[in-house]
Amino acid sequence: MRLVLARCSVDYAGRLSAHLPLATRLILVKADGSVLVHSDSLSYKPLNWMSPPCTLSEFEPDEDQRAAGVSAVWKVMHTKTADLLLISLHEVLHDSSHELGEDPGLQKDGVEAHLQKLLAEQISLLGDGHRLVRREYMTAIGPVDILATDGTGSTVAVEIKRRGDIDGVEQLTRYLELLNRDPLLAPVSGVFAAQEIKPQARTLAIDRGIRCLTLDYDAMRGVDDPHSRLF
Repeated sequence: MRLVLARCSVDYAGRLSAHLPLATRLILVKADGSVLVHSDSLSYKPLNWMSPPCTLSEFEPDEDQRAAGVSAVWKVMHTKTADLLLISLHEVLHDSSHELGEDPGLQKDGVEAHLQKLLAEQISLLGDGHRLVRREYMTAIGPVDILATDGTGSTVAVEIKRRGDIDGVEQLTRYLELLNRDPLLAPVSGVFAAQEIKPQARTLAIDRGIRCLTLDYDAMRGVDDPHSRLF
């Protein structure tokens, strides 16, 4: 990755036109060919950019550009759309290149698979007497996250989400309709489990006879002890 801190102006020409007046900015040139222009604000979002496939060419400024204080011109051309990112460099404050190597990718913590595994191991969170039948119970329309039985031996289907919204309730409803057609499983009740359940989803679930369960991921993995809290 190449990092260039420079006073520059930027023009974009393509499906739309955009202009960034002269200011100090950070220009990132990545190994995949992408070029991003950042300011010291807007968090992670660049002010302008060119995605690959594209090519970067550096030119000497013409007389008019040199008279305006431009020391170098970068032309970044998209090879498929011919969109053009034109960066006029007035003063380069820093220019360095760094080999970052292969990135292993983002490893998310607290995804649905983690919640499913922990809830299967701590099935008593569903209530006293619950027992795990299996995880990923396959149906004709997809896998039910957890199939369990309650204290009376009745079947319970559990749908797990990080953020519980109406789509998740609809998904569990479809599973319940299908499972309740199986005489070996019926009657099947539902539990909608998530770290956070939106009010609209909770209302819909309750209206359909589906129980809601809020999961405390930190407590489930032993990072946070809810019994030691003051609040």
